[in-house]
Amino acid sequence: MKFLLVGDIVGYQGEDTLNKYLAKHGEKYDVIVVNAENIDNGFGITSQKANNLLNNGVDVITLGNHSFDKKDVYEYLNKTKRVIRPYNFSDKAPGNGYTIIEKKNKKIAIVSLQGKVYMNTLHCPFIAIDSLLEDLKEKVDIIVVDFHAEVTSEKIAMGWNVAGKVSIIYGTHTHVQTADESILNNKTAYITDVGMTGGHDGVIGMNKKEVIQKFKTGLPVKFTVCETNKKINAIEVLVDDKTNYAIDIKRINLKYEEI
Repeated sequence: MKFLLVGDIVGYQGEDTLNKYLAKHGEKYDVIVVNAENIDNGFGITSQKANNLLNNGVDVITLGNHSFDKKDVYEYLNKTKRVIRPYNFSDKAPGNGYTIIEKKNKKIAIVSLQGKVYMNTLHCPFIAIDSLLEDLKEKVDIIVVDFHAEVTSEKIAMGWNVAGKVSIIYGTHTHVQTADESILNNKTAYITDVGMTGGHDGVIGMNKKEVIQKFKTGLPVKFTVCETNKKINAIEVLVDDKTNYAIDIKRINLKYEEI
């Protein structure tokens, strides 16, 4: 079974780049998961943006620390099981932290999880995932985790924490694709950060002039989405149909013109 896991979609530029990729290559994947917490002008997601992705071939949308930036999404998250916010948010938060889909007679759990170092205070992701995996292991065949975290060490630690217990775990949030893709314990596909889909001539998706101004002055600056040098960052993972564990992982880093 072949999975496509796409890095944070930033603005319309990221959405457009993803749509182009899916139009040309989408049919070769069995499961497509996209992190889209930055799709609405760089901050948050709306129900319309979510539906556009789901209607264009995306199976599940994961979110992160910008899950609730747009109020329109609160009620929507309670109605859909295909858009998930981090599992370790309070259980009083709208929406669900994981979902289960079925493809090719396999039950697949997609989990969204958020880190705690330099992030908003949530329940400990390590304790949360340990408990959830105990509950899921008898219910599903394949488990995929999007770990939305800031710090490299926390992502690596989480990878080893779930190695051999899930089929795929990949980092999101920092928007810079890392070159450490591997198969942990010969079972679990891992990468520290899958990267970002959108304009790459800025600073993690935002226009560089505004970001540099903020660093120099320390004053509030309104960020706008970078529109140039559009790329898709993603990983392609092959999961063995017999063992339900990963046997191959490849990075995707393509310019818009190369798709």
